[in-house]
Amino acid sequence: MTSADPASTPAADRVRVALQIQPQHADWSAILDAAVQADGMGVDAVFTWDHFYPLSGEPEGKHFECWTMLAALAQATQRAELGALVTCNSYRNPELLADMARTVDHISNGRLILGIGSGWFEKDYLEYGYDFGTAGGRLNALAEALPRIEARLGKLNPAPTRDIPVLIGGGGEKKTLRLVARHADIWHGFGDAERVAHKHRVLDEWCAKENRNPADITRSVTANGDPGQFAQPYHDVGTRLFVVNQSGPDYDVSVLNDWLAWRDEINA
Repeated sequence: MTSADPASTPAADRVRVALQIQPQHADWSAILDAAVQADGMGVDAVFTWDHFYPLSGEPEGKHFECWTMLAALAQATQRAELGALVTCNSYRNPELLADMARTVDHISNGRLILGIGSGWFEKDYLEYGYDFGTAGGRLNALAEALPRIEARLGKLNPAPTRDIPVLIGGGGEKKTLRLVARHADIWHGFGDAERVAHKHRVLDEWCAKENRNPADITRSVTANGDPGQFAQPYHDVGTRLFVVNQSGPDYDVSVLNDWLAWRDEINA
């Protein structure tokens, strides 16, 4: 399946569909095959996540590290954007993360999305020796890290191939959405369409306070089920990136067929 003609719909309003390959309980070969198949089908982005252990099923099940996977997927795919949904800010020094992002940006020929959030999965922290702290403290650390990441990206040689898009995940209205207004190109949220619409309004208010055009921030949501039943209410409130999740050990990328057909119809 091919993408809709990008000239038929203005870029800012064009619907995109992504696949999140959740790397739990799966062999690397299955993860790689799913990404390559999705890329060939014309999906707009392929995401993984940044955890050290499965989030469901057997707690000690198979799992792989995020950024080494992204580097490999960047080499194996051709057209889809790639990223983490989302990187945990706590796990890497901000300057190091910027360098990693720049490197994967080059490997992928400019297809990286730098997804980032404050972190929440306590088992990862405890098992790998990170200080879990508090939700507020982790958000404060993210607020400190984002300018450092931006500054380091501006110093690296060679420079990134493009201004790497930043995706921030999370729905906190006092801190997270303000960070989105300051730093992000994409916001990823959760909840029903009414709740998402409310978050959009809060984000727009923060954009006004931060002197940011709200139209410059793509609104993203996790997609569930049949797009004919799920998607339209979210599209109506401004969502333009729909992320379909697949968990291991096996990945059925055929679920993308209906989503890609719906995308192409909307964008025509």
